[in-house]
Amino acid sequence: MPDKIRFMAADDFPPFAFRDASGRLVGYNVDLARGICEVLDIPCSLSVKPFAQMLPALEGNEGDAVIAGLAITPDTLEKVAFSQVYMRLPARFVMQKDAALEALPETLEGKSVSVAAGSRYEAYLERFFPLTQLKAYPTTERARQALVRGDVDAHFGDSMRLSFWLESEASVDCCVFAGPAWLDPDYFGEGLSIAVRPDDEVLVSAINIALTRLQEEGRLDDLYLRYFPISFF
Repeated sequence: MPDKIRFMAADDFPPFAFRDASGRLVGYNVDLARGICEVLDIPCSLSVKPFAQMLPALEGNEGDAVIAGLAITPDTLEKVAFSQVYMRLPARFVMQKDAALEALPETLEGKSVSVAAGSRYEAYLERFFPLTQLKAYPTTERARQALVRGDVDAHFGDSMRLSFWLESEASVDCCVFAGPAWLDPDYFGEGLSIAVRPDDEVLVSAINIALTRLQEEGRLDDLYLRYFPISFF
């Protein structure tokens, strides 16, 4: 068991880690780090670094664990070890409230769906929703606004970001999630986990034990509800 954990996070990753009105660092990842250390009953610290400096800082022993949304890729797997995933990030459809239906390949046949051009969401629909009429827009925001205007039947994108958009003024309360959450690590990634130095097997094991305990005790669910009032699953 480690005798302490020095976490590192960015402060520009809401709602996971950001500054509140008083300048205090808050967010899902901040509370998660605190919960891990409570379970392990060890002291912890959390330092803030720019995202681009996370891996060099970890390699230079400026911290023990990165809790900042570092993607699990073949490249990062060569440099760090990852804990078990603590949050998956699916894709979902949103539709106007008065026209929402169970968004599936068969129900969206012939329907128009907006996506950000060149995105993984466009690639996913091209492969798995071949009979859907894709309308690609230069930005995610323009793709969403096409749905608000009624130019398309649905929009497909990052469900976490969409959960906040649905609550924002930009959506003008137009829309709701439609159909299931779509999880595919080949397109949408493995999800969020914690990165440590590749040789730190003791720390990875300890973090995994703590994450499992937090899940079993319902504390991960409590955190999810606190920071994501509209479920994106």
